[in-house]
Amino acid sequence: MSDRIVLCIGTKKGLFVAEASKTRRGFTLRGPFNKGVGVYSALIDTRGTPRLYASSCNPFFGMKVLHSTDLGKTFKETKSAPAFPKDDGRALANIWSLEPGKDRKELLCGVEPASLFKSRDGGDSWELVPGISNHEHARKWQPGNGGLCMHTILRDGNRVHLGISTGGHYLSEDGGETFAAANKGVGAGFTPDPFPEFGQCVHKIAGHKDAPGRLYMQNHGGWAEWDGPGGRRPDIGVLRSDDHGHTWRSIAKGLPSDFGFPLVVHPHNPDTLYVVPLDPMTRTCPGGVPAVWRSESGGNSWKKLTRGLPKKDSYFTVLRDAMDIDTFSSSALYFGTTTGQLWMGRDGGEKWECLFDALPPIHCVKAAVV
Repeated sequence: MSDRIVLCIGTKKGLFVAEASKTRRGFTLRGPFNKGVGVYSALIDTRGTPRLYASSCNPFFGMKVLHSTDLGKTFKETKSAPAFPKDDGRALANIWSLEPGKDRKELLCGVEPASLFKSRDGGDSWELVPGISNHEHARKWQPGNGGLCMHTILRDGNRVHLGISTGGHYLSEDGGETFAAANKGVGAGFTPDPFPEFGQCVHKIAGHKDAPGRLYMQNHGGWAEWDGPGGRRPDIGVLRSDDHGHTWRSIAKGLPSDFGFPLVVHPHNPDTLYVVPLDPMTRTCPGGVPAVWRSESGGNSWKKLTRGLPKKDSYFTVLRDAMDIDTFSSSALYFGTTTGQLWMGRDGGEKWECLFDALPPIHCVKAAVV
């Protein structure tokens, strides 16, 4: 019976693994693994015997994928990592997402520059997915502040949703063979056209198996008070789709800012989602007061969750992949900060406590019950 919680914590200086019983008291910390190397993505694959994966993004020795079969006590490199063909003209700069594929050993990997790779053997060999990697738009996408990254891979039956910064949302309805831009209602504050066909700076996309067709998106908002070129473009930051991502509408009303990076949906309720609004200019906690905001109505209304979090003078950032939630009956939420704190919110974020307060800057957090 599953009764342990495992966290993969990717940081600027390597990967850490934390583990605790289902009471979530007394987390043990292992690592860092791959010392001194940035880890931007991780996966806890619970199909069969749990297996942990993590990216290893070394600017001198190249990109690698690490895996563990003992819940993160030891890690080894897979036999190979994603790589562009020699005559492609692109070179791998980072690994931004690792997700399970449709078959037991299949993995999907989103990279920088924005492209998709597939492994059929648990990461030992990789092939480029041409439908999106060689899409007619691909050479027109531009890097955002974090690079030209494919950071979100979301499978929904025969549909595959991809989030690209800055490329936008792309949808496949044939299992990943072909893709089309699906950004109707997704705005951009930095382009002449406020609602372009593609080129939006999507930050995160999430869905739920019990709400087919419904998706939530954290887009690059924060343009409501912008008086520079292009003018104000409000309500483009937090969005919802009810038609498999073909059209999107704002659900940002009630939030202090529609700029942010992560977005998480509760595992037991598709109407419950979480965001971390940030000041759009500094990309830190508004007013120095951190808060997670929860909607229990699919985005129609929002509640501020702050119990246990600092009351003032906290100017950290929570990055796009640095928040997750576990699947126990009373789920706990987790987020990591760019100042190295890992926080846990019991009862769906009602009460927060700091699990570790002096890790390296945190890029990603993944939680799983094993």
